[in-house]
Amino acid sequence: MITAIAAIFVFLMVILFHEFGHFIAAKSVGIKVNEFSIGMGPKVFQKKKGETKYSLRLLPIGGYVSMEGEDEKSDDPRSFNKASPLARIITVSAGAIMNFILAIIVLIIVSFNVGTPTTTVEETIENSPAERAGILNGDVIKSINNIEVKDWNSIVNTISNSSPDEEITISIVRDGENITISMIPTLSEEDNRVIIGIIPKYERSISAAIAGGFKETGQMFQVMFDFIRMLFKGQVSTKDLSGPVGVIYTIGEAAKYGIINLLYLLGFISVNLGVFNLFPLPALDGSRIVFILIELIRGKPISPEKEGYVHFIGFILLMLLMAVVTYTDINRFNIFGR
Repeated sequence: MITAIAAIFVFLMVILFHEFGHFIAAKSVGIKVNEFSIGMGPKVFQKKKGETKYSLRLLPIGGYVSMEGEDEKSDDPRSFNKASPLARIITVSAGAIMNFILAIIVLIIVSFNVGTPTTTVEETIENSPAERAGILNGDVIKSINNIEVKDWNSIVNTISNSSPDEEITISIVRDGENITISMIPTLSEEDNRVIIGIIPKYERSISAAIAGGFKETGQMFQVMFDFIRMLFKGQVSTKDLSGPVGVIYTIGEAAKYGIINLLYLLGFISVNLGVFNLFPLPALDGSRIVFILIELIRGKPISPEKEGYVHFIGFILLMLLMAVVTYTDINRFNIFGR
């Protein structure tokens, strides 16, 4: 039950923000929107306000914004195909942009709740190099091997790049006094990293949370692009991809550890969806942008029939890929063997 509720929450949030991006962009540039729908399949609720139908459908696995003239010819002056190329690019890309905004919002919330690690020592691990060398709770680390450290990440990176059998020198401030302490770090058996055994003090502030939200979103972008690069280089295979089954399983696992973990995963999924949608693959938003750019270069649009055919073929290929990935997920997580 927890998995189902958590999955519906995550999917609805990601879909709602994505489709709302298309919707609000279309409205802002004057494109006529016939329907704004969250969910797929049979209608659960529908209300028409002005020229637009607002629908809630049974299956929380998708959504859509139906714009006049998007997939068919229309003589309406406010149709999608009669809008300027710039207006169409704004409308098509707005879904992914809203996914990125959602990620930033939830990661700011996560960052504020978790707090931001500082350069102040909260605790030393028992029998660690730091404890044996005399590092105390409340010490503020200023530099390591004469390299200034301004945040916790720089402390971790500087120590990790050290050798586990070579002495390092740490400059600290204790009760207003500058002190230099030397120690030999150790290699962690858990994650094979060089450590000295300290736990940072965490602080909560709005400014730090905002910075943390943007920073974490940027790191998620980096993870996504690194994975894509490795995928094209053959360093990972399609077996490492996850479809709806894998995503639902992961959401369920995250939900077991509380709302903060679930929100973090929501941000990660939202970034992934946004980046994936901007890929120039047929049937995705990215390919629609490519067709609009080709129109700008040619000075005239490609016929809607030809573009529709390309998107249809792309959709079939994506569904085949989804089937393969879903089959892999079922075997990977032993869904029917539980």
